[in-house]
Amino acid sequence: MTDRSILVTGASTGIGEACAVEFDHLGWHVFAGVRRDEDGKRLEAKSSSRLRPVPLDVTDPATIDAAADEITANVGDNGLTALVNNAGVAVGGPVEYIAIDEWRRQFEVNVFGQVAVTKGMLPLIRRSTAGGRIVFIGSIGGRMASPFIAPYSASKHAIEAIAESMRHELFGSGIRTVVVEPGAVRTPIWDKGKSSADEIEQSLPPEGLERYAGAIVGLRKGMEFQARTGVDPAVVARVVVRAVTTSRPAARYLVGRDAKVMGTLAGILPDSVRDVIMRTSMKIVAR
Repeated sequence: MTDRSILVTGASTGIGEACAVEFDHLGWHVFAGVRRDEDGKRLEAKSSSRLRPVPLDVTDPATIDAAADEITANVGDNGLTALVNNAGVAVGGPVEYIAIDEWRRQFEVNVFGQVAVTKGMLPLIRRSTAGGRIVFIGSIGGRMASPFIAPYSASKHAIEAIAESMRHELFGSGIRTVVVEPGAVRTPIWDKGKSSADEIEQSLPPEGLERYAGAIVGLRKGMEFQARTGVDPAVVARVVVRAVTTSRPAARYLVGRDAKVMGTLAGILPDSVRDVIMRTSMKIVAR
């Protein structure tokens, strides 16, 4: 399998790191997209010489072009077998109080950055001698949005649409497009989310704090629950491996019991019932 290669974005921590390490263990040439040199060195220390950290900021076209050049120089005529679009951030808060610049930041990383990397790597993927695969790390939140993370859920919903369009556009090319949709995962993005609850509370004006104080309590409890019950990133990585290596990948893979339950509910329950379940689970106080 040493002729197979993969680029994983956001490989510094969490799902991206787990994917990079897992593919390295399977004998792939791994290009691990990282933003900091120290993260790259840490990955190298736990991996074989097949893993190569690549400086990559998905919001910076220059680093995307540089990464494409570096990968081209290393893979030669074999091309790039697969791309895992994982890099992401989570912006939260009540919609009426989230600054527009924060919405833009959310979409710059989670949506426009993913598209930019995909566009930059597609010529290499088209050259792949082992068939091509593009995997987007989505979220069950892209199907069933929770309160107070509207920007994050909206960005993942957008990824669902982009991946579906590409699945049709690339039909017949040999390149398959897949979305992996985890539920709660024990990753630093949600550790940051817990501190973000403090930031949300501190940033709200007095009337906003009055309106949403009870809901923010529910938000904290929800994040604490995710931290306790979320699956390990390695579980997601193994599903990504399946999505990349199987000859007939599914269009979407749900990961985690919560994702599978929510995915089922999203498909069969009317909105009114889903709303009651969501509000109860989040302990939202109607005001």
